[in-house]
Amino acid sequence: MFRISNVLAESRFPMEYRIEREKEFETLALCAMQVSKKVCSFLDDIRYIDSLSESVTMLITTPEIAETLSTEQYGLVITEQPRIMFFMVHNYLANNQNYARQVEKNNIAESAKVSPLAYIAEENVTIGENVVIEPFVTIYPNVSIGDNTIIRSGAKIGGVGFEFKRETDGVMAVAHLGGVEIGRNVEIQNNTCVDKAVYPWDNTVIADSVKIDNLVHVGHAVKIGRNTMVVANVGLGGRTVIGENVWIGFGATLRNGLTIGDNARVNMGAVVTKNVEQGQSVSGNFAIEHKQFIQIVKEWQNRNTT
Repeated sequence: MFRISNVLAESRFPMEYRIEREKEFETLALCAMQVSKKVCSFLDDIRYIDSLSESVTMLITTPEIAETLSTEQYGLVITEQPRIMFFMVHNYLANNQNYARQVEKNNIAESAKVSPLAYIAEENVTIGENVVIEPFVTIYPNVSIGDNTIIRSGAKIGGVGFEFKRETDGVMAVAHLGGVEIGRNVEIQNNTCVDKAVYPWDNTVIADSVKIDNLVHVGHAVKIGRNTMVVANVGLGGRTVIGENVWIGFGATLRNGLTIGDNARVNMGAVVTKNVEQGQSVSGNFAIEHKQFIQIVKEWQNRNTT
């Protein structure tokens, strides 16, 4: 367990703050994340006050939001920049053995075919039976790969994602302490990058039988359901949750934090900024329901040919 007063004192947090009703926590997470541990989170926008997870025991927030929290459910840290404090605390705890993942020996099946030209981290890597790792693949720590999966040349699995926070005097890099969990019968093709999750309890997840084409970016903590196919040049923003049997077409872009329902279809070149419902097909920039998009295109063509 951690106490925020101790962490802030040890890390010498440079801004003013005050603590009310301090409560212990086990890990950090965003306010809506469902975690089976006691969580310290932050809230700097009152619109998200109703999304606070039951896991939250300690909340870093602004003076204005603190006044609206009449409940004593949360301990509070009150500061003008809760987001910056939260990620400073995360970065400070990155080297704490009780916060980060434990170091474990690699577990690589004898039947796995790992190219001598691939790089495999020296710890916290699991590779299952009959896995194929082609030349110039990079496997970072905290990666698990299931049986019969193929990782094609040039792919990077478990790297640090693009997560930075603006400070008064610069830009702060956020430590990535999570992992990547890849299921069975997955294929990840050439030069695709799969980033690891930010928080130590979390993983980027690619479920069984997913197929990912060349030059795809899978952001941190993305979750991809079974039998989904992702075509080349797709960008999946961090924390996007994709259901089962989904098709993501060539060159599509999905904003971070979205939910894509089972059996949905994101068509070629779509720029998706809103959740996609189960079985829905979307197209366009910004993406809308595919039939509506086609109707708009036809009406535009008719106007310009008469």
